[in-house]
Order: sequence, then structure tokens, then C-alpha cells
Amino acid sequence: MTPTTYDTGRPALLPIASARDTARTTLRLLARHRLRLVATVLVLLAATACALAVPALLGTMVDAVAGGRPWSALLPPAGGIVAATGAGVALGRWGQLLLARVAQDTLARLREDVFATAVAQPASVLEQAGSGDLVSRVAGDTEAVNTVIGKVLPATVSALFTIALTLVSIGVIDVRFALAVLAATPVQYVALRRFLARSGPVYRAARQAESARGQSIVESLTGADTVAALRAQDLRTAAVSATSKHAIGFELRAVRLRTTFYGLLNLAEFIGLAAVLAAGYHLVGGGAVTLGAATAAALYFHRLFDPVGVLLSGVDELQNAGAGLARLVGILSLPAPVHGGSLPTPGRPPAPGRITLEHVSYGYGAGRRALDGVSLTVEPGETVAVVGASGAGKSTLAKILAGVLAPDSGRVVLDGVPLAELPPEVLRRRIVLVSQEVHVFDGTVAEDLRLFAPDATDAAVRAAADRLGATGWLDALPEGLGTRVGAGGHNLTAARAQHLALLRLALADPGVALLDEATAEAGTGEADLLENAAAAALADRTGVVVAHRLTQAARADRIVVMDAGRIVESGTHTDLVSAGGPYARLWTAWSRAR
Repeated sequence: MTPTTYDTGRPALLPIASARDTARTTLRLLARHRLRLVATVLVLLAATACALAVPALLGTMVDAVAGGRPWSALLPPAGGIVAATGAGVALGRWGQLLLARVAQDTLARLREDVFATAVAQPASVLEQAGSGDLVSRVAGDTEAVNTVIGKVLPATVSALFTIALTLVSIGVIDVRFALAVLAATPVQYVALRRFLARSGPVYRAARQAESARGQSIVESLTGADTVAALRAQDLRTAAVSATSKHAIGFELRAVRLRTTFYGLLNLAEFIGLAAVLAAGYHLVGGGAVTLGAATAAALYFHRLFDPVGVLLSGVDELQNAGAGLARLVGILSLPAPVHGGSLPTPGRPPAPGRITLEHVSYGYGAGRRALDGVSLTVEPGETVAVVGASGAGKSTLAKILAGVLAPDSGRVVLDGVPLAELPPEVLRRRIVLVSQEVHVFDGTVAEDLRLFAPDATDAAVRAAADRLGATGWLDALPEGLGTRVGAGGHNLTAARAQHLALLRLALADPGVALLDEATAEAGTGEADLLENAAAAALADRTGVVVAHRLTQAARADRIVVMDAGRIVESGTHTDLVSAGGPYARLWTAWSRAR
């Protein structure tokens, strides 16, 4: 049977693992807990055996009553029922706890592996996929798997053991009872086969549609100011509504599948119980078995209702979790970046910081190139400002220089070594990019500042704050550098968050600093403060500044003007203004607007 596929409204740019790869990865993670798994299986088998002793003991009591034996003959089996029930409950809970611990440890390791793989990827991979896809996997899919591990998996494993031992017990009483039980099997088989064939594709498509909905919501919220400025609220609401309806459509398909599935399971239970009772009537009437044995067989089959229901209905949630697990394992299949080459080790002096673009081109999918054959050299200690209209390729240029994006053609060279060959840890030490989209990390201000310079002393932090003009407002915080910021902490303005990012840059002390509109959030009163801070952060290092304000560009040693992905002009502020070209026109327009 060819699996059905569904259009989710958006391609899955991050890979989804095959069932084989998902199983292989899961088994590899579980292999770390072999001994605990063996102990878990033994405990759950013991719990199941205790529970299955009850119908046999009840059958003994029925035979005692039918044979006219005294009431004292009922005491041993009654005591056995109490003991077996108590032991079964205790062992069952213990076994489920052991299983949950193994599963949770395995999920924790998977989550860590997924996160480590994701953050190691080039930013271009995650940007093209969209943040909604990654967030829905790490959050939504992990939660789906976690729910199954905590609730469904222990019950499903117990149900499997119960079904297996119950069928053995029925066969021991009389094999003809076991044959009667098989009367329910055709309906169960049809129900399960139909459900598995149709539910898997629906759940996978539902997960992808949920990613598309998440991406649409994230884009609308993160671009709320732009949406408001363009008065596009209705358009974004319609886009979110469309992706939501698409996701809901798959949820409704899943509900219809489940309803039909459970209806067929109920029919199978009726057929099976009727067959067992008919077999019991025939066997007891013929003297083949006692009334107590027939009673035990009927009770055994009745006890199958719950575990079979748990097992088959658990398939529903297992399918859902399996789709989520495949998406998580899919991230692990992303190739690890390969690096060669080397730079001086941390204990040796870093190279000067000469960075060169050689005929670099880059495009975001099909369409016009964001960069088209760009060549540029920034000398050690030089500050170059990049200006141009929106969409000229300035931010793409900064990301290429930082190694965030890999060129489609051409290369970036840092002190004679291609950027693509540098190990990530070396790249992090040598080049730092500060963009307009800054983030304040949860913790104290001091912890935030030391994020990329963990060994920075208090004196170094203070010196950087003094140099970048941040001491005043840092000291004014409720607890100074010990003030908690980020989620649930003291709320920093956008300008102060950018000031904090510039302080991180100064403490990290890279050889090359890239500022992509890193002072764009400053209001009129804060513009000079942030521009002075940026200039101080760039002192004595190679700097490339994507300038939001041309006053910042005017401070640079050199200015390059971009248009349609190309560098169309280069020179000092004075020379370019005198030349009367694109930069002069930008400067005139900027000066009038001020």
C-alpha cells in the first residue's frame, strides 16, 4: 500500500527522518540503559503474572461453590486474590516508574543532541527553514513525545505483557478457548491496518502544518511594528487564519480516523466475548472443562478489553509521537559543518585581522541575487561603513563576512585562511557580529556581559562600561551589575539592550567586529551615545559597520555604497560627497531629513 501524502501548505525545509532511521536512533539511545531495561521488563512481567492469578483463583472459588464445598474452602483463594492484587499493583507502579525514568533520560539525551546539532548548523539552514519549524520541533514535538513517555508508553508496555500472558493462560485452560478468542482478530486486524495506513501520513502532515502556523505567528509577532506601519494587520490576520485552518483540517481528519477505529474495536470485543461464552457453554456441557475453568476463561478474555484497548488506542498517540520523534531525529541527520585549516591557538597572538571577500555571490533561493560578485578588502584596524538603500545587500554582506551565511560562489578569507575552513570556536573568537535584533539573556547584567567572555574580571567589565559610556545607566539599575534582566527580570529599553550588546563585543575583544545597524533602535536623544559606544567598541580592531545613520558612516575610515547586490562606490566621506555620486545624494537626502 502506498502511503498517502498531504500538502501541508509549506515545504519541510528541515529534514524528517525515515521510520528506519528513527528506530535506529531510538535503539542507540536506549542501549545506554540496558540493565535498567532488563530490570524493568522483569518487574512488569512479575506484575502481570500477579494480576493474571486473580481470574484463575476466582475460577477455583466457582468450582468450590458449584461442588458444595464448605465456605472455609473459599478462604485460601480469596487470600490469594488479595495478595496477588496488592503485589500486582505495587510491582506495576514500580515497573512503570522504572520505564518512565529510562524513557525520560533517553528523551533528555535526544533533546540535548537535537539542540547541539541545531546550534552547530550554519545560520542559513535555520533561516531558510524558518524559526517556526525549529521551535515547533524542539517545543511541540518534544512535548508530544514527552506526553507519550510519561503516560502512554508505560501503559502500552504493560498492556503488551498482559495480552501475551493472558492468551497463554487461556490456552492453558483449553486451546479451544484460545481459538474462540481469535474470532475477534479479523475485525481488530482490519481496524488496526486501516488506522495505521491512514493515520501516519495525517499526523506527519499535521505536524508540518503546525510548523507553518507557528512560523506565520512568529513572523507576525516579530514584525508587529512593520505590520502596524504598513496597516497590514488584516493581511497578517488572514495569513495566520489560513495556516490555522489548514492545521485544523488535519486535526479533524485525525478525529474521524480515531472515531472509526474505536467503533471497530468495540465490535471486535463483542464478537470475541460472544465466541468465548459459546465455547464455554459447549465445553462445560460436554464435561471437557469445569464451570470454574470456563468462568476463568471468560474473565481472562474480559480482562483483555482494557489492555487491547490501551494498546490499540495507544497506537493513535504513538503515531502522533512517532511523527514528532521523526522530526526530532531528522534534525540529527543535518550534516555537521566540516572545517579544516587553523589559526593560532588561544595562547598565541592573534593575526592582525585582514578580511577579504573575493568575487562573492549569494542568493536567497530563486530570484535576484542579494550579492553579485562582490570583492572587498578591509585592512587590519580599518573601519569600513556600508551604506545603501533597503535591499541593497548590506545585511547579507555582514552575515557573509561573519560566516553566518556561506557564499554561493567566491570566498571569504581572514588573514590568509578561508573562513569556511575555520573551526567554529576559532571563528567565534576572531569575528563577532552585532545585529539590530539583539537579545537580552536571562540572568544578571554581569552574567549577560560575560556570556562571550566568561573570564572577564569585574575590573574589566567596569573598564569596558566606562569606555563605552554605559556606567551611568548601569549604576542606576536597581542592583547595578547584579540586576536580573531577560525573562521576568528588569526590562531594558531597546537602546540599552543594544548598548549591552556593544559591551559584550568589547569584552569579547575579537579581531574583527561587524555592526549590522547595531545602533538603529536609538532615539534622537540616545543616537549620539550609541554611536560613540560603537566607535569605542571598534577602536583598535577591524570593523565593518552597516550604517543606519549616515553620521556613523561619516566617522568611518572608508565608505562603500551598495546597490542591487554590488559595490557601486568606495571612498572617504569627503571624497564621496565631493564626487556627487550615489553617496552624495544619500547624504543630501539624509541631511535634509534631519
